[in-house]
Amino acid sequence: MEITCTRCHETVLTGNRYCSACGLPQLVYTPDAVSGKTQPAQWNEAVRDASTVDWKPALRLALMLAVPAGILSSGASEMGRFGLLWMAVAAAWAVVLYVRGQQAAWITIGAGARIGLVTGLLGGWLAFGASGGALFIERYLFHQSGQMDAEWKTYIIAGDQKVLQLVEGMGPEFVAQMQASQAQNQPWRLSPEGRAGSTAFSLASYSVFLVLFAVAGGALGARWMARSRRPEI
Repeated sequence: MEITCTRCHETVLTGNRYCSACGLPQLVYTPDAVSGKTQPAQWNEAVRDASTVDWKPALRLALMLAVPAGILSSGASEMGRFGLLWMAVAAAWAVVLYVRGQQAAWITIGAGARIGLVTGLLGGWLAFGASGGALFIERYLFHQSGQMDAEWKTYIIAGDQKVLQLVEGMGPEFVAQMQASQAQNQPWRLSPEGRAGSTAFSLASYSVFLVLFAVAGGALGARWMARSRRPEI
């Protein structure tokens, strides 16, 4: 008689106590069980919950992959423009290595997302620190402060001009108010404090996106492993 798993509906081989696709324990009927004699030894094996994470190996894998991903995603790397991709791939690969190392048939998408979250937090903080460190070295050790300030001033002025172009159709009074607001706030934005605050906010926002992409990568890694390990019927 063919037996199917009640959770994933995959075929379970005769005599197997666990589904090979999702790990759900199965009821095994034997002649002794039918006659009223039970075999407790069959259930001495530990049941692996696919929604839980063994954090000791998971943290080790997350850290191992978050370090290169964080460095590649930082402003110190020429490949930093692809930072979101690096972080998503690192989180997905951490999940793949975790599942293989645990010899599990699969883990849930939520468990994969949690591993991705840890990978993203580690990589995001590393990217934030590496980017800030690169700016500090460029400004003070390489004495590029004059060039950096000039580039920042050009960036602020160009941004203000683009904003004025976008609001030209809203009437002269609104444009005048916008120009007055820009003139009032521009000295602070060009000051060292304003630049430091804007840079820190930008790096922090970028780190948040890195974490979000890592969560998505971890969830996709868990889903891919679950699909790839389903037995063919």
